[in-house]
Amino acid sequence: MWYLYLDESGDLGFDFVQKKPSEHFTIAIILVKGHENNRALINSVRKTLKRKLNKKKNKRRHVYELKGSSSTIKIKRFFYHIAKDIPFEIFSVTLRKRKVYETISRNKPRVYNWVARMTLDKILLECAAVQVDLIVDKCKGNEQIKEFNDYIISELQGRINPNVPLNIIHGNSIHYPGLQAADLFSWGIFRTYEKKDFEWYRDFERKVKFNGTYL
Repeated sequence: MWYLYLDESGDLGFDFVQKKPSEHFTIAIILVKGHENNRALINSVRKTLKRKLNKKKNKRRHVYELKGSSSTIKIKRFFYHIAKDIPFEIFSVTLRKRKVYETISRNKPRVYNWVARMTLDKILLECAAVQVDLIVDKCKGNEQIKEFNDYIISELQGRINPNVPLNIIHGNSIHYPGLQAADLFSWGIFRTYEKKDFEWYRDFERKVKFNGTYL
């Protein structure tokens, strides 16, 4: 069983005149092979939440998920200390948004799908001999979900053995802790391009199998 957790950092705003969107948009995917390794990654997220964010019994505000943008570097490092020996790999593609053609930038779902596909292209899905589950943070409407699924399936069906099932799951990151891990890593990669901030990225850099840019 292969688990692929896909999350993104940055935004897909392209109005650099009247607004202040991010300069970059990053999609990162965690590849975890095997049920036990996936369970270990999930438990690493849950342990971090329990021991670092919800350890006080009488705490009024319960934190349900780890977020790259709001978790301190200390919390990120605690998570990685637990997770670092789990066999998983990180793949990412970062879009340089100012170089995107104006006509394409108007179709944000198309841009998202394109970057996601480019990231998936870096994973040797041809080697998958068992079921592949692609878990994506549910941030799209039904029409966009269908468009994403149709596009990804059409692009990947030639690379995955017909006997290997491909499932695409759009879920809430609260219910899929692996997505929370993907959020931490995608944020760390995004920060290296957006702010030249390598503090968190250097911690998990050895897990990154591909880190490229587009445009």
